Amino acid sequence: MRLKGFFLLTLILLTFIVSIAFAETRIRLVSTTSTQDSGLFEHILPVFEKRTGIKVDVVAVGTGAAIEIGKRGDADVAFVHARELELEAVKDGYFVNRHDVMYNDFVIIGPTNDPAAIKGTKSATEAFKKIREGGYLFVSRGDRSGTHTKELSLWKKTGIEPKGQKWYLEVGQGMAITQRIANEKRAYTLTDRGTWLAAKDRERLEMIIVLEGDPLLFNQYGVMAVNPQKHKHIKYKEAMGFINWLISKEGQHTIASFKDKHGNQLFMPNAKTGNGQ
Repeated sequence: MRLKGFFLLTLILLTFIVSIAFAETRIRLVSTTSTQDSGLFEHILPVFEKRTGIKVDVVAVGTGAAIEIGKRGDADVAFVHARELELEAVKDGYFVNRHDVMYNDFVIIGPTNDPAAIKGTKSATEAFKKIREGGYLFVSRGDRSGTHTKELSLWKKTGIEPKGQKWYLEVGQGMAITQRIANEKRAYTLTDRGTWLAAKDRERLEMIIVLEGDPLLFNQYGVMAVNPQKHKHIKYKEAMGFINWLISKEGQHTIASFKDKHGNQLFMPNAKTGNGQ
């Protein structure tokens, strides 16, 4: 009887030890809605998880909110697209090891009949002036995201303060929902190209790109780890494993291979190992 009990106890201990050995390691990634809405994470994370065994839980919010979550230590790593805000957060000691990862661009989309006659315009600020002069409805994310930050910088360059204007609608939503609202209201909006390409057919958006190609619309994405000196509990080693994979040859190739159903590449990898800030 004692021998049977000994074997049972041994079996229980072995089961416990094995379960610990094979327990999943998980990290929390806070990111912008454009990377989530475009479908990028569904494409790249299975490759990373298979390679490393590290599972990634994604929290998708606006870039401003994502950085604040990281500052509080409620995430291990941030993958966002507002370079000035990112570098400021690194300078203030909240994040470490920032790297450029990839880029695409912003585009202005609007109704197919383009009532503001923006088509053919080369300047994003000129397009915004046309929207303001004609009083055409513009839908803003209004959520402190990277896209919202870029949009506000464009309005500032025009000398126009849109907030409170009857033609300016702030919705406080992610990019996919903002596009949908703009479509329903026959309005203009600023979006990243990746989310636009991923959503236009899926959502059956009756909109077109009315302006693209302005250098001001360049859209850089970066990744950075939460500073372990600020928050001892974060999984810094695993976070760096994710960062190093993103900027590796395999990670960059995986990003480059992400395309829509028409074969359009949604993000262009441009990481340079050693450019951490």
